[in-house]
Amino acid sequence: MDLQRNDILLFDGDCGLCTRIVQLVLRLERKETLWFASLQSPFARRVLQQHRELQGIDSVAWVEAADPSGRTVLVRSDAILRLARYLGFPWSLIGAARLIPRRFRDRLYDWIARRRHRWFGPASVCSFPTPEERKRMVEA
Repeated sequence: MDLQRNDILLFDGDCGLCTRIVQLVLRLERKETLWFASLQSPFARRVLQQHRELQGIDSVAWVEAADPSGRTVLVRSDAILRLARYLGFPWSLIGAARLIPRRFRDRLYDWIARRRHRWFGPASVCSFPTPEERKRMVEA
């Protein structure tokens, strides 16, 4: 596992919507280069400590692969737009939302994030990752 060369999607492992997003990505992706880490994992806790901009983020964040200057972290609507770009066409069309000012996109994102547990419930305990999927989960 080379965490320095792959992007990582941080997600709320207790959230039904967030875990469904991960399952959807695993089904749809073509590249299979994205890694996943629950916000409850030791790895995600270290990332959260290193990036103050993640304070208060409790749903989804995109961690870009390391470059010489370190990792770039995208949050809220920027993380979702980056994920859509990763998935390719037709999902990349969601990128047109970049024309909407970030503050409005993030307000919508926050509105959904506040209601996600009520609307989608907790993560399903019955959904076990396959061995291939498990290899792409960052635990430590």
